[in-house]
Amino acid sequence: MDDMILEQIKHHGDNFSYIIGDEETGEVAVVDPSYNANAIIDLVRARGVRVRYVISTHHHGDHTAGNAKLREALGAKVVAHRLSPIEKDVGVEDDDVLDVGKLRVRVFYTPGHTHDSICLLAGGVLLTGDTLFVGECGRTDLGEGSAEQMYNSLFQRLMKLDDATLVFPGHDYGPKRSSTIGEERKTNYTLKERNLEEFIRFMAEP
Repeated sequence: MDDMILEQIKHHGDNFSYIIGDEETGEVAVVDPSYNANAIIDLVRARGVRVRYVISTHHHGDHTAGNAKLREALGAKVVAHRLSPIEKDVGVEDDDVLDVGKLRVRVFYTPGHTHDSICLLAGGVLLTGDTLFVGECGRTDLGEGSAEQMYNSLFQRLMKLDDATLVFPGHDYGPKRSSTIGEERKTNYTLKERNLEEFIRFMAEP
């Protein structure tokens, strides 16, 4: 992670946006620009880096609001899961890798909050979108959500990662702005040991 660019941005509301990339080549990707597009453009220009991709962790408007502006202003390609209904230049699938300079960004397909949700792993950093928050997990009751898929995404994918993996979520909902897989495993009540049936009942509770 020594040569990795990582910027967490919260300019409007509680949405986090991210700039990740390779310090050596100056190539970066923006993740979930949201309502932070102007701040992102200012930061990118101030740092003199080149934006190759704008990556959406899912299609909800509070995450994709800045996509078109960044594509037009910076010439970046919009990336989303191939099932995502948003306008995109690149459709990705589980375990695809995006090269951002020398930084390799691995795609984890993690449906549950939405059918097109993805997380991104790069340099020991996991950007979790609305799949996993600090102390919480994403909702599954928004029409296209699935508690069964969320269970698999959390326990069969994310909880298989090393405890030291840094967690950077899509919203500022927790007591702090980032965490680790190990810390969430120990303290996040949504990750308490449950079987699938118990988890589905838990997610249905008010």
